[in-house]
Amino acid sequence: MKRLKSIDIFRGICMGWMFLGHLLDWWLKPEYFSLKNFTHSILDPIGASGFLFISGVSMAISYQDRIYRVETLNELTYSRVKQSYYFRAFLLLIIALGYNFAIAFSIGNLSWIWTWFVLMTAAFSLLITWPLFKLSKKTKIFICFSIWIINQFIYNFLSPHQGLTTLQGVLYHVLYNDIGQDTLLNFFPFFLFGTVVGDVLYEINLNKKPQNRKNELKKKLFLPMCIFGLLLIFFGLIFDFPSFLIRSSFSWLIYTLGIDLILLLILIALEELNVFKTKRSYKLLFYFSYYSFTAYLGHNLMYFIFLKSLDPFSIWIAVAFSFILFGLLLRQIYKTWGWKASLKTILGKISFYLASRIEEKNKR
Repeated sequence: MKRLKSIDIFRGICMGWMFLGHLLDWWLKPEYFSLKNFTHSILDPIGASGFLFISGVSMAISYQDRIYRVETLNELTYSRVKQSYYFRAFLLLIIALGYNFAIAFSIGNLSWIWTWFVLMTAAFSLLITWPLFKLSKKTKIFICFSIWIINQFIYNFLSPHQGLTTLQGVLYHVLYNDIGQDTLLNFFPFFLFGTVVGDVLYEINLNKKPQNRKNELKKKLFLPMCIFGLLLIFFGLIFDFPSFLIRSSFSWLIYTLGIDLILLLILIALEELNVFKTKRSYKLLFYFSYYSFTAYLGHNLMYFIFLKSLDPFSIWIAVAFSFILFGLLLRQIYKTWGWKASLKTILGKISFYLASRIEEKNKR
């Protein structure tokens, strides 16, 4: 299956907002934090939720492609695909815990080693999803919304025990530390729903006839995603207005999934209309997409540059220049080292190598 530029652009947009959101947190003077809160409330649907959603889309396409190579082309074995998948998830979890440890050490609070930053949420999402790949699309959608509903009851039950050493307090820490971050029960459904969209995209792109493919895009993707996405946005808006602007509220989760669906739909439509020239892929957003994990870790070095010192005017200039310069740096890294500087690609290659070695050892 060809690489969909719309997926790269979507992921690049998510990384762009991550970049902007973090710099607002780090560089804006405390007295102007209302600007930060306003910006977050508007743009946060394309942050961690969007990143996990598009990661689910990509992972489903990759999974289907590898299963095709197992069952049809006989190029791989199922055990190698499965083992490489889990190796990748565990390696990402190790990196995530290392990142958490660095944060915990820097603030002098070791309890933050277990915090739901997006890297840890992505790692656990990978670990959980493998047995769910084979489920039907309707079943996976049902699981997504069931998790969100059940999560509301779990949180209400455990939240009074926050900070206590009781069993309920420990469970709260495991599931919701820190609630302002990307907790698993709130954000895993975005990843899982992304696998549904990825399955549909893979099935459509198997059709080589242009006219049939266009009909399938309209019937299986554009109409369902447009209707469902708009319904989710509308429901999120009216369910508990204005809670759809409060991160991780039930209304926000529903509204945000709708935004992610509609945004991806728009990007796919633009790609199908050849608005994106596929031979000119390597734009700024592509580099942020290709080096997503690398950029996530690397941009933390910018924390101290203008720490709590910029006003609402200068912050936008500083952020814009920083984003462009960081993107140009990634562009140069791509030209110089290519995949060798991509943490995402390195994890994939190491995982596949380890799985291959185990398979070879078992054959002896």
